[in-house]
Amino acid sequence: MKKFSLLLCTAIVLLAGCKKSVNNETVPANPSDAQINARVLTEQLVFPWEILWGPDSKLWITERGGKISKVDPSTGQISPLLTISEVVSQGEGGLLGMVLHPDFASTPQVFVAYDYLNNGVYTEKIVRFTYTGSALTSPIVLLDGISAANNHNGCRLAISPDKKLYITTGDATNSSRSQDKTNLSGKILRINLDGSIPSDNPTPGSPVWTFGHRNPQGLVFVGNTLYSSEHGNTTDDEINVIQKGRNYGWPNVEGACNTTAELGFCPINNVAEPIYSWTPTIAPSGIDYYGSDAIPQWKNSLLLAVLKDTELLQLKLSGAGDKIESVNTYYKTTYGRMRDVAVSPDGKVYVITSNGSADKIIELSKK
Repeated sequence: MKKFSLLLCTAIVLLAGCKKSVNNETVPANPSDAQINARVLTEQLVFPWEILWGPDSKLWITERGGKISKVDPSTGQISPLLTISEVVSQGEGGLLGMVLHPDFASTPQVFVAYDYLNNGVYTEKIVRFTYTGSALTSPIVLLDGISAANNHNGCRLAISPDKKLYITTGDATNSSRSQDKTNLSGKILRINLDGSIPSDNPTPGSPVWTFGHRNPQGLVFVGNTLYSSEHGNTTDDEINVIQKGRNYGWPNVEGACNTTAELGFCPINNVAEPIYSWTPTIAPSGIDYYGSDAIPQWKNSLLLAVLKDTELLQLKLSGAGDKIESVNTYYKTTYGRMRDVAVSPDGKVYVITSNGSADKIIELSKK
């Protein structure tokens, strides 16, 4: 009976023009690449790392070599704001994450993460700049002394609704750092916007919010829920829901707690399992939330830029936001490695590539 009902419903859906009913609303079947308008805004970037939709309706971009720019989404014109001469880009390090103050009109502050040489030691720090309308000035160091390396640096930034700054850090190629709560590597950190430590962090005086991370490169708030994407080693790239004080397992746990050793480690170490994982690995990078009606099939989804598998993924969230219900692939191999993604208020999607030459910003919109 259940099998017959499923076949009957499938037939009805197909006859109805490939539509499905969700919460009594008719939603078209998921679009193909050909049903989405893709427009290249520019191909003049070099290893861009962050893309944000700014309150001035411009795209804000970092490039690993140290450059911060704004891009006009109508024309693709690039307006440089600052080149940070202190940035040292080696391997996958350099100028990385960026986020704007949520009250930007009244508090025009820009937060960035970058790697530099501190007395000859490759190090990561978080710096706050002030935007003057045409440039970034008055740098203030908020957090320093984070280990950097040629890879596994993190470092994505996000600001919560209660105005705390969250920072992802990688293990900087030393996995033992991730379980060491006195070390800032392999963590998600939480600080106030002035660089001070919130009084309600798990450990008094410490910026560590969660630990046991390998290389988280995506971070986005959906309401009060914080999602992160994380690179696994040879298995189990992850999407995680970030919860105060939790251990995310690395290097003792990869993906779900399902080996004998992991089943022994997880219960006594407060390990949070991912809500989704990939094996073989795909190299997930930046994520953003799609809540627009412009492409209705994408509503209530995470959009994920993927490096190794050279694609954009749509991860449909459950109503409660605690599960990934489906995964759809777009533009596989079309544009090469994808580093980050941003969504505009009108539902357009902007993706940056990470191919090393002629890197692009691609605008995706409903046809």
